[in-house]
Amino acid sequence: MFVVLGIPTGIIVAAFSVTYWFSPEFTDVGYQPDQPVPFSHALHAGELDMDCRYCHNTVERSARAAVPSAETCMNCHSMVKKDSEKLAPIRKAFETGEAVAWNRVHLLPDYAYFDHSVHLGAGVGCASCHGRIDQMEVVAQAEPLSMGWCLECHRNPEPNLRPKAEITNMAWNQMREGYNPHEDPDRTRMPNPPQHCSGCHR
Repeated sequence: MFVVLGIPTGIIVAAFSVTYWFSPEFTDVGYQPDQPVPFSHALHAGELDMDCRYCHNTVERSARAAVPSAETCMNCHSMVKKDSEKLAPIRKAFETGEAVAWNRVHLLPDYAYFDHSVHLGAGVGCASCHGRIDQMEVVAQAEPLSMGWCLECHRNPEPNLRPKAEITNMAWNQMREGYNPHEDPDRTRMPNPPQHCSGCHR
């Protein structure tokens, strides 16, 4: 009797364990590596209300969102907290021309193609994939970025669409604003994201 009940129960438990504990929801969400410089997005993007595009300046025209160079940081920090010990790696990179070795937080596998510019051009906001970065003292991965998660949006992108003027507004909320993408006069067409394999696996 115990064998008859135990084997199916064991198979179900094993299948659930592999499905959940080996999935991006468990292994990737919350990933929060230490950085060589304690950069606070809560301060810069939140309290100071800096636009994402000031530091990630290629995000609207390139597949990748550039990591800011030391020169970008020094635009402000040559005058603000210019003697801070925490900013020593930035000053050294600025003087030597060597890049700061930031640790990447959001990393898709090599076999998955993603283009930031296409998504922002369609009106998908930064917060849809990255969460409320403006509230993070240390950036952590907020979403699994798994194939299933991406396909869920590709099948029904409308809940993640917003006016293009609001793509970097972390606090913008479609329901609260009553936004209907079909009635947006600045939107010439609705996005039709690919659901076939070659759309992302090239």
